[in-house]
Amino acid sequence: MLRLTDFIIDCPDAMKLAAFYSEVTGRPIKEGSHENWAGIQFGEIELAFNPVEDYRAPQWPDSEHPKQFHLDFEVDDVEAEQSRVLALGASLKQDSIGPNGYGWRVYTDPVGHPFCLCRNKGVVWTDQGLIWPKRG
Repeated sequence: MLRLTDFIIDCPDAMKLAAFYSEVTGRPIKEGSHENWAGIQFGEIELAFNPVEDYRAPQWPDSEHPKQFHLDFEVDDVEAEQSRVLALGASLKQDSIGPNGYGWRVYTDPVGHPFCLCRNKGVVWTDQGLIWPKRG
């Protein structure tokens, strides 16, 4: 089963952009956020901020500086979902699945937008949504 978990926005400073959107939305920055990954939870989906080197801001609608984001999908079976998305026209770009079967794979859709299939240890889906393991 494939579930959208994150909408990730590239930026120069994750905590600063998270603070902006926290104020805009009235939602708190997710506990555990830090300079390399910050998020705001919206039910089952996290709006996340990922710093990138040499960030170039989009200049909408200028196509020379396109919008920058990617989607994360949590999956129960990476191999089965990979077969399915490749058959639909996706292309595998990077494999970061570890020997224990957890991690992510980066793909692009048929027109080049990146997305990830992720398998995170301890993640459980319930009728109420995603439950992440406690970090200690």
